[in-house]
Amino acid sequence: MGAQVSQTDYEWVYTEEPHATRRKEILAKYPEVKKLMGHEPRTKYIVAAVVLFQILSLYLIKDASWVTVVILAYCLGGTINHSLTLAIHEISHNLAFGHSYPLANRILGYIANLPLGVPMSVSFKKYHLEHHRYQGDVERDVDIPTEIEGRFFTRTWSKFVYCLLMPYFYTIRPLFVRPKPLTGLELINIVIQVAFDICIYNFWGIKPVFYMIAGTLMGTGLHPLSGHFIAEHYMFIKGCETYSYYGPLNYLTFNVGYHNEHHDFPYIPGSRLYKVGT
Repeated sequence: MGAQVSQTDYEWVYTEEPHATRRKEILAKYPEVKKLMGHEPRTKYIVAAVVLFQILSLYLIKDASWVTVVILAYCLGGTINHSLTLAIHEISHNLAFGHSYPLANRILGYIANLPLGVPMSVSFKKYHLEHHRYQGDVERDVDIPTEIEGRFFTRTWSKFVYCLLMPYFYTIRPLFVRPKPLTGLELINIVIQVAFDICIYNFWGIKPVFYMIAGTLMGTGLHPLSGHFIAEHYMFIKGCETYSYYGPLNYLTFNVGYHNEHHDFPYIPGSRLYKVGT
C-alpha cells in the first residue's frame, strides 16, 4: 500500500489451499479445538438490536439538515452498517442458528440486510464460501483484485481512489470474473430490500434512504473499519497469505480481525475465535 509498487504480478504458488493444510495440522495436534465449533446464540439478538437502532435513527434524522445527514451517514451509519455486513458474514457461515437451520440463518440475513439499503446478503454468501474454498484462485476467488486493478492503482492518489470506491469493486468484480445466474433466494432478498426502502421513503422521505445507502457505501469504502479488507490478505511477508488483527475494532466487527483463525476454522463463530490461539 506504499507509494511504490513492489511487484507487477501475482505471487504464484502451486500448493494446496493453505488453511486446509493448517486446519489438518492444528486438529491433529489440538483436537479440543473442535469443541469451539458451532453457532453463537447471541448473534440473533445483537442483529435485532442493531437493526432496531438503525430504524430508530432513520426516524430521527428525517427532518435533519443535509449536512447532518451526510456526517451521520459516515460516522454513525457507516460504522453500524459495516458492522452489519460482518454480521451477514457470520450468518453466511450458518453461525447464527447452526447448520441444521439454514432457513433461520437466511431470514436473519435478510433482516440484517435491511438498514444497508442495498440487497447483498444472499449474493455475499454465494461468493464468500468460494473465497474460503479456493482462496487465492484468480478464477474462483473474487475477493482478489483483478490484474487490471493491480496495474492501474499503483500510486498513492490512485490507491486513495481505490479505497474510496472499494464497495463498487467488490460489487462489480464478480460479474466479470465469475458471473453466476440470479437465484431465487437473491430475488427474495431484492424484493424484501426494495419494499423496505420504499416504505422508509413513503413514511419518512428521501433523507433516511440516503442515510442507509450512503452509510453502506461510505462505511465499506474509505472508513476506519474497512482496513480489514486490505489487511486480511495483503501479502506483507512472502509466503504468508492471511493476517490477523487483534485490536479494539474487533468489538465492532464480530472479531473478523482474527482472520487467520477464521480461515483455519470457518465454523467457529467470531465470539470464540480468540480461544483458538489460547
